[in-house]
Amino acid sequence: MRVNIYYGGRGLIEDPTIYVMNKMIEVLEELRVEVTKYNLYEDKNSITVLPKTLKEADGIILATNLEWWGIGGYMQQFLDACWLYGDKEHISKLYMMPIVMSNTYGERETQLSLVRAWEVLGGILCEGICAYVADHVEFETNPAYKLIIEKKAEALYRSISQKQKGFPSSCSAINRSVLRSKSIELTPQESEQLSMYVSDDTYVKKQKEDIEELASMFKEILGESNNSEPFIKKIKDSFNPLQGFAGSFEITLSDDNKVIVIDIKDENIKCYYGNMEDADVLIKTTNSIMDNIVKGRTTLQKSFMTGELSAKGNFALLRNFDSVFRF
Repeated sequence: MRVNIYYGGRGLIEDPTIYVMNKMIEVLEELRVEVTKYNLYEDKNSITVLPKTLKEADGIILATNLEWWGIGGYMQQFLDACWLYGDKEHISKLYMMPIVMSNTYGERETQLSLVRAWEVLGGILCEGICAYVADHVEFETNPAYKLIIEKKAEALYRSISQKQKGFPSSCSAINRSVLRSKSIELTPQESEQLSMYVSDDTYVKKQKEDIEELASMFKEILGESNNSEPFIKKIKDSFNPLQGFAGSFEITLSDDNKVIVIDIKDENIKCYYGNMEDADVLIKTTNSIMDNIVKGRTTLQKSFMTGELSAKGNFALLRNFDSVFRF
């Protein structure tokens, strides 16, 4: 038998939840149960992939402390991940015991939140532990409380080993009807793979950049076709490549919240409306000043010197702008 514990607190020494979990682990291991504990505050960057660990367990413990309101962000994020990426078929056979220790008002409501969440997920409930603790030292040294915790651990063991059934609840009906997912149907394996991609910040960032580039490209095509964004075409038509020149410009048109991105590498140029991280030169101006520049009425360098536009970044590239573009 295997039991996983998911701890949603902050790991503070005075948190009585840690004491309760340790006693539970001690009793369960005496009963030859393999126990694995996951501290969500340590695994916060990979919470979305934790639902796959549910497959390894016969039962789980959701443990959290109440410091001021509700179950806390880490536990909520884990439950969200279970709903989005967890194997619902396996969860329906999984026993869950909630543990909520509180040093403020509302421990029963917090425990009820965990119970309702697990019911909606379709899992099986076990009787939990819920307590208000004013003094954690007194609580941890009280032999009566220790005995209660041990009995609760034994009850969890019996529930799992005997595969005890629970009464049906209305949450199961809601899960099958009202809360049906409106997104594409994924297999458990596909959901697991998706959760891994979501937890990979580099992958997510790259996807966002690709989507942004595609969106900008289509905006550029549409802009050229209806002539609603004339600056892009004029900038490309006036491009005069310089050997060995490479740099990027981000021009913000402050009066209509548009940003022109110009990315140059030798004879290649990309010009589009969008955003670019870490552009070499950041320029801020207005539509009318930019219109004067692209129509050759003034130069970018002159506009900068007269204060008609502001710029920061690599000023060597800024000085070459009027050589690279001959309007």
